[in-house]
Amino acid sequence: MTDTSQAAEKAKIHEGKEADHHPYFRPRDAATLILVDRSGTVPKVLVGKRHDKVVFMPGKFVFPGGRVDKDDHRVPCAAPITAELEANLAKGSPKTPASRAKSLAIAAIREACEETGLCLGRKAEGKAKLEGNWKPFADAGLLPDPSSLFLIARAITPPGRVKRFDTRFFTADASAITHRVDGVIHADAELVELVWVELGSKPLADLHPMTRNVLNELDARLATGPLRHDAPVPFFHFYGGKMHKDILS
Repeated sequence: MTDTSQAAEKAKIHEGKEADHHPYFRPRDAATLILVDRSGTVPKVLVGKRHDKVVFMPGKFVFPGGRVDKDDHRVPCAAPITAELEANLAKGSPKTPASRAKSLAIAAIREACEETGLCLGRKAEGKAKLEGNWKPFADAGLLPDPSSLFLIARAITPPGRVKRFDTRFFTADASAITHRVDGVIHADAELVELVWVELGSKPLADLHPMTRNVLNELDARLATGPLRHDAPVPFFHFYGGKMHKDILS
């Protein structure tokens, strides 16, 4: 067995042991955004380094993301999510309604702006009517624009974890970034550094195993050319103590 295979096997065993520690918790909807720069020969993705003193994954490189907020579906947008993306988000059981599909896409954009200062938006007609976490968009006269998002994968945290998420992993090209908020990344922030790294590079080797699974899916899709909504969308979930990969339909 190669070193890579051994490491993968250990990761699977480790996940299995962790899944026995807590009673059942219903997973909460969450969204992650993987921004991709394809201007060079090898695609690069944006990762942020977490603060060394945070409880969850200190010092690790992560992608921006987080839990869906109850008001995300009410946020006005510069454009609707595409019909193809809405259809992909609706796949699986139970079906995801249109309002929840919008919430997931908007949550990915909101979390990316909150954690990295990078905003995917478009100029709004008149003054943008946004409040709270959307202030950076309002200040720049923008409304969030989910029309550039693609769904790469869906994954549910194994049973037995103290926190469980039903996460949709989105991707968007770096060209969709229309505004940058200064001062979000600093020594005392949740993310202390942002780095564009090539797929397959060292900072990505230490990612959570599930995130690496999603990145492998993204890498395979990028290798075929421009991203398409009609590509199969994998669904990673755990059953009987083992991870299963299905295709959403």
